[in-house]
Amino acid sequence: MGSLGAPEIILIAVVILILFGAKKIPEFMQGLGKGVREFRKASKDIQEEIEKEAKQIDDKTSS
Repeated sequence: MGSLGAPEIILIAVVILILFGAKKIPEFMQGLGKGVREFRKASKDIQEEIEKEAKQIDDKTSS
């Protein structure tokens, strides 16, 4: 069980092309890109919030 090789990637691409058709793929990829961007932004926001809370706790304990 491991990484995908070229034949597997080609097979996946062909299946996607058959299922969605050539006209729907750009819309699908655009939606996928938006989802990835939103996920990254949410991850960054959560990380910043955790760092902010940790800094506040550290400031309280060192006072």
